[in-house]
Amino acid sequence: MTSAPSPSGPVHVLSGGAAQGLVTQLQDRFSAQYPSGLAGTFGAVGMMKDKLLAGEPCDVIILSEALITQLTASAHLVAGSAQALGAVKTGVAVKTGDKPPDVGSPEALKTALRSATGIYFPDPVKATAGIHFMRVLKALGLETELAGRLRPFSNGTAAMKAMAETNEPGLLGCTQVTEIIFAPGVLLAGALPREFELATVYTAALSNRAAQPRAATALIELLTSPEAAGLRSAGGFEPLPE
Repeated sequence: MTSAPSPSGPVHVLSGGAAQGLVTQLQDRFSAQYPSGLAGTFGAVGMMKDKLLAGEPCDVIILSEALITQLTASAHLVAGSAQALGAVKTGVAVKTGDKPPDVGSPEALKTALRSATGIYFPDPVKATAGIHFMRVLKALGLETELAGRLRPFSNGTAAMKAMAETNEPGLLGCTQVTEIIFAPGVLLAGALPREFELATVYTAALSNRAAQPRAATALIELLTSPEAAGLRSAGGFEPLPE
């Protein structure tokens, strides 16, 4: 990324929680070129969409590919500005120090969920992983049986933080693998089994009311650049097929 004059204010980012770790890791590199830096808000993709539509400051938005396409079609985003970060799978987490259960098949996952004393996951209405997790429970016939052990939070990052901080044993979490990898105090037990796999493509795009369009475009280029490929991979973003 080439040097540029400092913008008059930070680049405002609205982002799904799946990209929080990546954005945070690249923040210093971006700020070296644009000293005003960035101001990030992270959470469930549905909530971030609502914030954009409500008029909150936004230069760059990072959501699922489907939502980016929808918002571009409704002229809330700049056509042609969207760039994919990669695909993120949904996974199962345990607290650091706990033995990860087998979650590699539907039956193994069912056994692990039944054995959990509590299950932490993101918003089942507005968060991609939370919506999907409720579908998985229904498919496994566990929706009613485990209702009393479900502990939803506003987003996956909040769910993993809460799970890590409690002293209760035998907990499981389910959210995007990126949110598990970057969360202290929890470990990735594995992705959901193939039958329930959810790989969400996350995409960054420029808001049509960006106050800092030049800096915002530079941030999108940095997030999707070859030099950041190692960080994306380590953080749980899988490259898309050519």
